Amino acid sequence: LQTRLQAGQGYGNTLNCVLTVYRNESVAGFFKGMSFPLASIAVYSSVVFGVFSNTQRLLSQLRHRDPSPTPALADVALASMVAGFISVGIGTPVDLVKIRLQMQTQPYIEANIKLKPTVPGFPMYRGPIHCFRTVLQKEGIAGIYRGVGAMLLRDVPGYCLYFIPYTFFCGWITPDGCISPNPSSIWLAGGVAGAISWGTATPMDVVKSRLQADGVYLNKYKGTLDCILQSYQNEGLKVFFRGITVNAVRGFPMSSAMFLGYELSLKAMKRDQTETNP
Repeated sequence: LQTRLQAGQGYGNTLNCVLTVYRNESVAGFFKGMSFPLASIAVYSSVVFGVFSNTQRLLSQLRHRDPSPTPALADVALASMVAGFISVGIGTPVDLVKIRLQMQTQPYIEANIKLKPTVPGFPMYRGPIHCFRTVLQKEGIAGIYRGVGAMLLRDVPGYCLYFIPYTFFCGWITPDGCISPNPSSIWLAGGVAGAISWGTATPMDVVKSRLQADGVYLNKYKGTLDCILQSYQNEGLKVFFRGITVNAVRGFPMSSAMFLGYELSLKAMKRDQTETNP
């Protein structure tokens, strides 16, 4: 839904998008392009959280000569930025394949020109591997990383607004005297952080989606700035908030599960380490 709303044509609102996708493509339409993200989400999440936690630990080590003290806000912000920057290297190709697969059934409409797949009824890409290989052959590495600038502008500040609110809300919700937050505090703080992060990242998410969907039939945008200017000139400021409801709503449960899994895994590993080395 997010991609269709941001880069597609003819969807008035979220409900209209849901009904249109269901009417034209049935339930399967809601799961297009999901196999590649599902196959890579474990690696992606482990890299993001691993880079974040290790950068925090390194900064604490440099600042206090001890990696264990509670990190300062500046350390959390810097670690978030580093995590966001590193995540783009993995996330850009995955997002590109997902968006190309989701958007290949959408006709390209511009200046009364309507382009459809070469063979009616048949999509351009047969699956994620075929999509990745086709883009790589036709457009090279630059094609695989199309939209990387917009993704950097989305993820670097986006992860700051992901980890900082989580750290703040987790500390605020956790009762005094508790060494670590309980699962319910982690779940709530993670959900709020996810909703904030995805909600505020929507404008650059729109630009990224449009850039990555752009190459299915024609290349309309020359780059990030050109995409911003064309989108604004054609559709006004409101275009940059397309899909904000979907982003915020999905951000809560997704981030809740992510942070809960991360914190519980850390606790389990620390407990095992303590039992092994008493």
